[in-house]
Amino acid sequence: MERLHWVRHRCRQLLAGGSGRGWYSAPDGLPGKTSLDTHSSPRRASGKQRTVFARHGPPQQGFEAVSTSYEGNAICTTKYSLLTFIPMNLFQQFHRAANLYFLFLVLLNWVPVVEAFQKEITMIPLVVVLTVIAIKDALEDYRRYLFDRKINSNVVQVFCGEQKAYVDQCWKDVRVGDFVRLSCNDIIPADMLLLYSSDPRRVCYIDTANLDGETNLKQRQVVSDLPLQGEEFTAERFHCRVECEKPNNDLCRFRGYMEHPGGVRVGLHNGNLLLRSCTIRNTETVVGMVIYAGHETKAMMNNSGPRYKRSQLEKRLNTDVLWCVLLLIIMCLTAAVGHGLWLKNLKDPVFQVDTDTSPALAGFYVFWTMIIVLQVLIPISLYVSIEIVKLGQIYFIHHDLALYNEQLDCRIQCRALNITEDLGQIQYLFSDKTGTLTENKMVFRRCSIYGVEYPHEENARRLEVYEAEKMEAAGCSVTLKLGCSGRSLSGRSLSCKHSSVSLHTVTEEEEEEEEEDQPSNHIQHRTSAFCSRMTKEVVPDPELVRKLNWFCSPMLALSDGSSGTPSSLELTYITDFFLALAICNSVVVSSPSQPRHVVPETRTPLKSLEEIKLMFQRLSFSPLSALSSLSPPQIKGSPRSFTSRLFARGKTDTFTFSTPTNSTTDGSEPGRESNQETSNLRREVHSSSRVESGGDAEQMEDRETDDYIEGARTNPEGARQEVEGLTGDVDCERATDDELLYEAESPDEAALVHAAHAYRCTLRGRSAESLLVDLPGIGSLAVQLLHILPFDSNRKKMSVVVRHPLTGQVVVYTKGADSVIMDLTETPKGSEQAREIYSLIREQTQNHLDGYAREGLRTLCIAKKVLEEEEYEVWLKGQLLAESSIEHREELLLEAAQRLETNLTLLGTTGIVDRLQEEVPDTIEALQRAGIKVWILTGDKKETAINIAYACKLLCPNDQLLTASCGSKDACAALLEELKLEVQRGVDGLTGDPGESSSGGVGGFVLVLDGRTLDWALQEEPRSDFLELSRRCKAVICCRSTPLQKSKVVRLIRDQLGVMTLAVGDGANDVSMIQVADVGVGICGQEGMQAVMSSDFAVSRFKHLRKLLLVHGHWCYSRLANMILYFIYKNVMYVNLLFWYQFFCGFSGSVMTNAWVLILFNLIFTSVPPLIYGVLDRDTAAHTLMELPELYREVQTSEVYAPYMFWITVLDAFYQSLICFFVPYFAFRGSSVSELSFGSPINASALLIVLLHQVIESHTLTWIHVLVLVLSGGSYFGFVLLFSLFCVTCSPPTNPVGVETLEMSQPLFYIVCALTTVTALLPRLLFRALYNTLHPSAVLEPARMDKVDSEKYRRKMQRWNLSRSRDNRLRLCADHPGLEPSTASVVS
Repeated sequence: MERLHWVRHRCRQLLAGGSGRGWYSAPDGLPGKTSLDTHSSPRRASGKQRTVFARHGPPQQGFEAVSTSYEGNAICTTKYSLLTFIPMNLFQQFHRAANLYFLFLVLLNWVPVVEAFQKEITMIPLVVVLTVIAIKDALEDYRRYLFDRKINSNVVQVFCGEQKAYVDQCWKDVRVGDFVRLSCNDIIPADMLLLYSSDPRRVCYIDTANLDGETNLKQRQVVSDLPLQGEEFTAERFHCRVECEKPNNDLCRFRGYMEHPGGVRVGLHNGNLLLRSCTIRNTETVVGMVIYAGHETKAMMNNSGPRYKRSQLEKRLNTDVLWCVLLLIIMCLTAAVGHGLWLKNLKDPVFQVDTDTSPALAGFYVFWTMIIVLQVLIPISLYVSIEIVKLGQIYFIHHDLALYNEQLDCRIQCRALNITEDLGQIQYLFSDKTGTLTENKMVFRRCSIYGVEYPHEENARRLEVYEAEKMEAAGCSVTLKLGCSGRSLSGRSLSCKHSSVSLHTVTEEEEEEEEEDQPSNHIQHRTSAFCSRMTKEVVPDPELVRKLNWFCSPMLALSDGSSGTPSSLELTYITDFFLALAICNSVVVSSPSQPRHVVPETRTPLKSLEEIKLMFQRLSFSPLSALSSLSPPQIKGSPRSFTSRLFARGKTDTFTFSTPTNSTTDGSEPGRESNQETSNLRREVHSSSRVESGGDAEQMEDRETDDYIEGARTNPEGARQEVEGLTGDVDCERATDDELLYEAESPDEAALVHAAHAYRCTLRGRSAESLLVDLPGIGSLAVQLLHILPFDSNRKKMSVVVRHPLTGQVVVYTKGADSVIMDLTETPKGSEQAREIYSLIREQTQNHLDGYAREGLRTLCIAKKVLEEEEYEVWLKGQLLAESSIEHREELLLEAAQRLETNLTLLGTTGIVDRLQEEVPDTIEALQRAGIKVWILTGDKKETAINIAYACKLLCPNDQLLTASCGSKDACAALLEELKLEVQRGVDGLTGDPGESSSGGVGGFVLVLDGRTLDWALQEEPRSDFLELSRRCKAVICCRSTPLQKSKVVRLIRDQLGVMTLAVGDGANDVSMIQVADVGVGICGQEGMQAVMSSDFAVSRFKHLRKLLLVHGHWCYSRLANMILYFIYKNVMYVNLLFWYQFFCGFSGSVMTNAWVLILFNLIFTSVPPLIYGVLDRDTAAHTLMELPELYREVQTSEVYAPYMFWITVLDAFYQSLICFFVPYFAFRGSSVSELSFGSPINASALLIVLLHQVIESHTLTWIHVLVLVLSGGSYFGFVLLFSLFCVTCSPPTNPVGVETLEMSQPLFYIVCALTTVTALLPRLLFRALYNTLHPSAVLEPARMDKVDSEKYRRKMQRWNLSRSRDNRLRLCADHPGLEPSTASVVS
């Protein structure tokens, strides 16, 4: 019935005419895809902008004027219609050179004067190929049709102008300008502008897993300054006009503005756009207006199909095919000349000869006849065979158990289907660091604030405990509880078909945590991205806790009295620092029990006014000026005004969040001091600040503080109990705090927010305009969020602009790379003492940054800036102009951000630990031993990158480090020249290339460059020195590199050195590098799926590269190379049999066999064995290739398929054809056998020689090989016997009846076949025996070890299946049928 409906649909489509369906409407710029619908082509839209009116709004004329230029929402990805299938499919198939070649031979054979066979026989190869491909294309197109019909039939609520209500419509009926209403868990049918959300904060959340694979929720907000805010959206009252950019495939960009009837324009951005295929989450109702529909949506414009790349092996094959063409022409010319000479010298022929045709013209005719006869010399069918073999190779790679991540339930993904052999020729590997070599599971390790370093020693010990637990559990099998996870995030991931959890969140610790913390009321908990136990449970530093506790309680003094109380300036820095950690991000706050990310309605009132006054008195800060008004006057020059920067402004009465209970510090140890250097700096900075303040108030504060210190000295136990009392309350409130879930876009953000939470600076809620933050000692504060300047790779920082609820000031909080932030900080205006203090803070912070980098920590600097109202208003005008611009919007926004992010005040820095992935050092060491040069391209600091390089064995103790850091182009050129000479001097004392030295051999040179130097090195003049220097180095580390620099480096090495490159990364910043490289590998990690979606292969761990390259890359290349050589040998050998016969038939183009056998010999009888050979052959066992990476160099240097191997193969084929022809010739010489009887033993011998030649060349012989060989031989003898029994007129003018039966009944036939086969194969057999004798380590030893490995693997699979059967979970074999033990054992 489905097929009947499909036929009916196509017929209706043709009758309707001009509908455009049946063709794939591709996005702009994609070749080969057109559209018949002239009214729906996106190219019809004139200009660079798109105007959208509401479909049922008042400006109907405007809507009708522009709506005809835009596509409908129906999608049609099919290529053909019912009547156009045959002509369209034939047209596309004849774009292939192979089919054109076959068509040319068919047409040539129809010319009577050059006819070689029956016309029908020469059509057989072409008809078979066209039919098989047509059936495949028809099935694929039918599946696409079913999918399109299912999508187009989805129902959505669309506003109907006639009924004044929302009615159900199919997706295909939605048009640009329609108002669409969606509910929670609905899929968005088109790209829509968000106009209404039932969320009181006017936001909604979407899951983009169907679009980009990212499983963390994204927040979208209603267009700002819309009329009717806070009311139910009414479509009839919407009179605005939307101007936006034309459809494009950029998922992260949307530019435009909405113009109100009064002429007011409101800028539109990507945060206002709901993209097709995404899912509404945690929001009851949203209403949007369709902007892009159908094939103009961003999702459809990104649907470009599988990636296509041409492998290096195919390029070399093209050269060999040209040599085969040359051989064919030479053989045909020889026959033509020979026939002409034979006719010219022929005297008194005893048989009929056409004497009317001149010898020259007859030779010309024979030339084309021989082209038909010797057609199989051109291995056109080899291209089809290669595609089939690659599919088989990908199948076994995809089902390799060693490349399966059991924890994530995902396997390797092969996205590029035609470059598997390139995995065996990689010479340069370019790797990102974070998330590729490391876990990208960021954990807060330590920090520096106000120039004082807080080592967080207890936190370090906690990480060591986690590491030890992980190592202990490494031997245990950890499986996901498939199908029973209560997490609400969708788990559309890398080949993950059963997991409902986010790739960001799956950790071993979380599984244990979920089992332990399952609530008794069976409420399913939901976790969020980057919130493992290790990330969340930050142990605060005792010294920092003590200072914050002093800030919170007026009765708390120091426990040991070693130094005075912290100054008000230092407390200002500390609180600002943690406030920035909490709010300078895009983290979405939620809780398991709240589906809309709203904080529960339990709250504790803000601290009383008297408490806040007492606290400010202790800070020498006037509480009246802070609380009297929302915009209090600031006394310029007053020392207290500097302290007042502790807070930022906002209107607390306009915030809609409830205020939950405050929390106190968890797990701290008050009284512990930091190291002596830190204490001295703190005392120095504190004393300087006190001198600066001066006055009676400070003296009274000092006397009060002295009393507290004296009390602590006389009664230390009482002070300690008081601290414990302050920190003990966290146990009773921890359940409430831990229920907060943070949806972070990056692990860095999550780590910093959890660190701030550990110090009781907790982000509790977020809306589009406000933030709810708990501050220690104050409680919950509503912070008005004015602007978010998101992170980008150019600025390398992120900023938020807020208005503080207490001081009323506009404050900019910034976090970013230290190389950027440190350059943007300024020395504050004021006294000499203040400038000295700030210089000291900068100096100490820089020292701490360098120390963090040497430890391998990721560093971020935190800074702030207080804006005057006039300054903010001026900046705001430029920002609004940039936001409402369509042209050059990104450039204007960048300029506005750079104007704001200047003259910053440095608060401190953070050090975040990111552990190496397991087996990374062993993997890099193996790759280097295999002759692959590994480069690290990272945006981190130089010291961090060097530390990681040592940890992963890229750098060894005996390596010499070359550092290049220059400030100008001339200095860079001079330094590169000097380093090149230094490397040359080092090479003179060594043998071989230093770049080839392994980690265990002689030390090599490792080059380290920063981003600025790399810019100079990539320019025209220094480029040659940089290439020569890097070529001689063992490895290169590029620090502070941007995504553009990464791609430039890969392109430079690939093009200038002519080497095979592989780029591996895990984030969006690695996409350009991955796409430029010959082979791109994406790591399915914590940074979403952009890298995976842009890659050729996707793996879950860096360690998988070892087996992917050293084993599968080696196998794929050697298999394909040997199969190509065998294919060429087979064709040349059989064609030469026909060529030798021409010397005995006057070069007339006659053959000694019937045409059916001639055509089917390559098409059927010998076609399958090469395919099995190319898929299953293993020249070396997997275990041996893993243990001896040096074997990779054999395929890396193309020794298997070197140019000379082609000619050796051709010469071997010539020799075997001579034996195969002349042994039967001398055996039957002088007899009266017919030409068909003479050809029978030749064909049989040729078949046996070809099949047994493959047996000799094969390194693996299984029952599959034997079965295929037997079937191939049996099919030939069965066919010729039946042919000779029943076919009388099948091959005119010859009569094959009884020929084969007569020949096979005579002993001479078998003697000739045996003698011919042995004589032809004897040299090849002797050569193989001699080669194996001289190279036992490459063949015999692996063969011996393979038997041991097979037994080990069999026992491993038995234990694995036994452990799986004990669990109440599905076996892997049941979930993935391809992972059967019998099948997997073939590839592993």
